[in-house]
Amino acid sequence: MAKIISRNFRILCDFMDVYQFMTDIYEKDWRNGVPAPFLEYALSSGWMDKSLVHRWKLWEDNGRIAGFVFYENPVNDVYFSLRPGYEKLADEMAAYAVSFMPRVDGHLRFVVFDGQYAVKEAITKAGFQQSSGFTERVYSFGQPLEYPLPDGFHFVEPEKFSVEKIVECCWKGFGHEKEEGPWNGDAEYGYYTLMAPHMNPENAVVIENDKGEYVCYAGMWWTPENHLAYMEPLCTIPKYRKKGLAAAALSEHYRRLKPLGATHMTGGSSTFYEKTGFQPMVHWTFWEKKTN
Repeated sequence: MAKIISRNFRILCDFMDVYQFMTDIYEKDWRNGVPAPFLEYALSSGWMDKSLVHRWKLWEDNGRIAGFVFYENPVNDVYFSLRPGYEKLADEMAAYAVSFMPRVDGHLRFVVFDGQYAVKEAITKAGFQQSSGFTERVYSFGQPLEYPLPDGFHFVEPEKFSVEKIVECCWKGFGHEKEEGPWNGDAEYGYYTLMAPHMNPENAVVIENDKGEYVCYAGMWWTPENHLAYMEPLCTIPKYRKKGLAAAALSEHYRRLKPLGATHMTGGSSTFYEKTGFQPMVHWTFWEKKTN
């Protein structure tokens, strides 16, 4: 442990090393921290505040990353990635997070996964206690996923994707149209995401209706080192929900990714994933400062 140094994250030169670190320590239940695509998707998105990423902190052992503290969205939600064998760093990582990670209205929250025992012990000593949590479901490719595509819809071939239509579908599919009005036609953040180093547009799934409207979109960040089909995002335009489109999109992911060596695919916590055959796997817990 004497050779370990810590330093702040440099977005222009550190990301690829962090990606490899997260790939190296990955476990299906996220016991060592989030999978690599989790962070890449956030950094390549238009919804994450990247103005404070210089607050992120790395711990290195002779240049090899051993620990990483960072936020995602919102900026006061703090995550820990820790290489097995370096559990003694947890106290220092927690102390740094308490002192230097961003707060919103004075509030700081830690996001920790089951199996991160050293982190939980460290943040407990720092005065934090679990406030809530949920379980995310994962699909095992040991079982076939075979939901059919409903009549009147078809898959769009990846080489024919329209980024503008994908962005519009996501705008509507995530409820922005209802809350903020019609899409303004700006697709630049869609192009930005598709240019991420490990984004796999050729494995994304787009479902179109017979009128040429994109009605369902399922992104894919294929991570062959971990046999992981990291599915993000998934959305269906509201008026086309409950028709089986999302299940059909996930089935298409299964058909494409299983031959490549994928063994499992991420999902979410909603009842939709349970009904589609995803199984409980990743337990998120949220920790906040004890109040008197």
